[in-house]
Amino acid sequence: MLGEMETAAALERARDSGLDLVEVAPNARPPVCRIMDYGKLKYEKQRKTGANKKPRSKLKEIRLRAKTGQHDIDFKVNQARTFLERKDKVKVTVRFRGRENAHHDRGKEMLDEIGEALADCASIEAPPRMEGPRQMSMTLSPGK
Repeated sequence: MLGEMETAAALERARDSGLDLVEVAPNARPPVCRIMDYGKLKYEKQRKTGANKKPRSKLKEIRLRAKTGQHDIDFKVNQARTFLERKDKVKVTVRFRGRENAHHDRGKEMLDEIGEALADCASIEAPPRMEGPRQMSMTLSPGK
């Protein structure tokens, strides 16, 4: 606390100590100033507002069955494309129920077909693989 002083004198003191004269409360009479590092003040403000946070990509899931029709697969591919354009990862899952469990090859074909259809806007992060006895999935990430 240095008390009231002229602006020129305060600037001189700030320069002598190698810091900046920062106006903290401009609406007060007289205005309140501090001798501090302005870069540090800007950094603290930015950290509080969260301006330096990166947008996180979400994991979206698209579920299919082994007997899903071609039109429905195309619809799901378009849905996945919109997710990928928004920079979200997409997990494509094929579930097998009952007698479908004997047709894992059909599920792999579907996932490969979806991977080829989305090859222009996505890369395969995790290839098709079984997750448990009744589910096969693959993960796509945005970008080529």
